[in-house]
Amino acid sequence: MSHEPIQIQPRCEGRVTEIVLGPPPGNLVTAALVEALSAEVRRHMRDAATRHVKAIVIRGDGRHFSFGASVQEHRPDTMRDVLPAFHRFIAELLACPVPTVAGISGLCLGGGFEIAMACSLLVAEEDARCGLPEIRLGVFPPVASVLLPLRMPEAAACRMVLSGAYVSATDLYRLGLVSRLAPVGGLVDAVDDMIAHDLLPSSATALRFANTAVRERLMRAFTERIPEAERLYMETVMHTRDAIEGTEAFLAKRPPVWEDR
Repeated sequence: MSHEPIQIQPRCEGRVTEIVLGPPPGNLVTAALVEALSAEVRRHMRDAATRHVKAIVIRGDGRHFSFGASVQEHRPDTMRDVLPAFHRFIAELLACPVPTVAGISGLCLGGGFEIAMACSLLVAEEDARCGLPEIRLGVFPPVASVLLPLRMPEAAACRMVLSGAYVSATDLYRLGLVSRLAPVGGLVDAVDDMIAHDLLPSSATALRFANTAVRERLMRAFTERIPEAERLYMETVMHTRDAIEGTEAFLAKRPPVWEDR
């Protein structure tokens, strides 16, 4: 079992780069994982050696995609660095010209789900479940608040953000966020099949131009709106008593006691 935040696995004679999040079982979105992901995405944006790459696949090591952000890092003194770095990475992922594919199995939560929804295409096993549990920690998910209403019906996006409820991959497929469903245990084959039929036959150059063009609205909306969401989170929400209580209750494995302030 690897304890590195990510593993890089070139595939299809170098035409596909697979990024495996780790370490399992949770594949937590830590500062180290975000830094490693950011470096790899930037490499594909700037390094001429990657010009033949036609897809970047991101999936989790083991049964799950990701349990989300490390709650240990979710305190005001650490979040002042962690959250802006995460938002910079999401902006890089949205701007990456190479088509990105999130391969989702098991649980895909919080910051992990935000990484997946920022990818060009999502493939998920039928029993996978996605959710945004931040509200139950007394906070909210800034990235999802900006991107999710643009990628699926607004009413469904509002329910995910406001309730923290987990939503099945089959429901997300019906809502249009998930591009393709895979049978349980068949994620890798489904991702490979989609890439083989939809991406590999095309020019890597053409795919990069097309991916950039089709994602321009998402990238522009994120660039315009995430600074205000980040300010609201860092300057207001993180200083409420309920945000502090939510984190402490989670770490103590007890129900939170909300003061509504």
